[in-house]
Amino acid sequence: MAILSGVSGIAQAEDPSTGQDDADSVSQAIARLAEEEGVFLQAFYDARGHRPAWHDGETVAAFAAALHTLDSDGLMPQDYQADSLMTTHRQVYAEGDSEGDSEREARFDLHVSRLLLTALAHLQRGKVDPRAIDPDWEIPIEAVELDPVDLSRVVDAQRFEQAFAEARPAYATYERLRSGLARYRTLERLGGWESLSMRQQALRPGDIDDDVALLRERLAIMGEVELMAAAIEAFPGAVLEGRDPRYYDAKLEAAVRRYQRRHLLEGDGIVGPQTLAALNVPVADRIDQIRLNMERARWLLHGLPESFVLVDIAGYRLSYFRPNGEIWRSRIVVGRPYRRTPTLRSEITHMTVNPTWTIPPTILREDVLPAVRRDLGYLWRERIQVLSPSGAPLDPWEIDWSRPGNVVLRQSPGPHNALGELVVRFPNDHMVYLHDTPSQGLFAREQRAASSGCIRVENIGEFAQLLFDDTDSGHDVRAQIDRGETRNVRLAERMPVILHYWTVHPAEDGQLAFRPDIYERDDALLQALDRPLSQQRLGG
Repeated sequence: MAILSGVSGIAQAEDPSTGQDDADSVSQAIARLAEEEGVFLQAFYDARGHRPAWHDGETVAAFAAALHTLDSDGLMPQDYQADSLMTTHRQVYAEGDSEGDSEREARFDLHVSRLLLTALAHLQRGKVDPRAIDPDWEIPIEAVELDPVDLSRVVDAQRFEQAFAEARPAYATYERLRSGLARYRTLERLGGWESLSMRQQALRPGDIDDDVALLRERLAIMGEVELMAAAIEAFPGAVLEGRDPRYYDAKLEAAVRRYQRRHLLEGDGIVGPQTLAALNVPVADRIDQIRLNMERARWLLHGLPESFVLVDIAGYRLSYFRPNGEIWRSRIVVGRPYRRTPTLRSEITHMTVNPTWTIPPTILREDVLPAVRRDLGYLWRERIQVLSPSGAPLDPWEIDWSRPGNVVLRQSPGPHNALGELVVRFPNDHMVYLHDTPSQGLFAREQRAASSGCIRVENIGEFAQLLFDDTDSGHDVRAQIDRGETRNVRLAERMPVILHYWTVHPAEDGQLAFRPDIYERDDALLQALDRPLSQQRLGG
């Protein structure tokens, strides 16, 4: 079965009807009503010779049962009327075949078909339109891919769960999120976890406190693979090397540090306000966080090329999926909450070595002009030239900096330059790019939302060389930089790049890392995901 093979070839599909009487009143009603539907639903019923798809109660029951499995994808079965379909079917087919019954049966048939298409579309591309909650969204959402002939066979064979499995994103990231959702729902059924008390004083190594014993239990419940041995050994009531389980020893400190690093908290081994808040997030909230990131995965995980660059904004990480199957990763710095790095999809076209930096209008207005007004020497210290719009040099002493007019400020190349030695460029409307930085110390932080929207990349020279090598561009990055010239160096082939926002990361070991929602996007997405569908918005 290949229900995801596209809509092409519909005209060549054989009519699967088997001597169905063209005068059959239900088929006639279906043929007439299908003309009012979307192209795909018309093609679906054309492929069936307008035979009803949902006359048989067993088929409807099998579909309703399959709809309940969408809960494992973070979707809500009630959106697709999983609990009411059989009741409606019995009502529709309770009486004989009068003309009114035929009309009612046809409308029911098309309605259930719309539900099937909607469920498949949501699994493939997501329930929520990302543009409705993010006005800056620029990643194209491709059209849903379904084959009407194969889908007709799915209905006749009642292979709904198989169809749902094929519609899901076929990537390990999605399956790990799905498995994580199941684990956290199991934790919820078992009662979740007890919150640690809100404290004035942080828990530190060497402390003896009832909350230390609870901390051990909390880490064990989390199921972090590397924490299990130490946490279970130190479970409340157990003997820990002859010591009180309330004692904050070195093993527990190491476990807390691992927890902190996994969840992008300061890895100091101290349970202060941030770590305490993360530990105390209720299991129901973590379940919602997983669900909404599964929706983000459905937006993104389709049509990906074999080789591409993925910028994980909330995770402060760049991953380059190379043509040879290897993955190169690096830490990044992204935009501050008030200067957000956008979500977008583009293609890397070239590098700029030894770049100058033309200061963008927002940074000029909010950062640089106030500094210049306080001290004109700022321009010399930062090696910033003052230029006219045509590029002619201007004397900064002759400018009224309270009203500078249409001037351009450009920082000269060199180690002091805000872009460092190298910029990786890709077309976009937000004027963002990947670049080097002289402020290498920022990469040591766990939370790295500190830029003005562009993405600073640790070891960007190594990344750039891999791009040149993998696209047969024949350039030596270091040699290009050492020439000292400001110049653009093109890739022989464009490399796709995606900037995306995840607040849950499924590691390769299956464990989930929950990240701070630095841009406060989760709530809006969760509300949209949980908003019930209206009948008028069902697929077709």
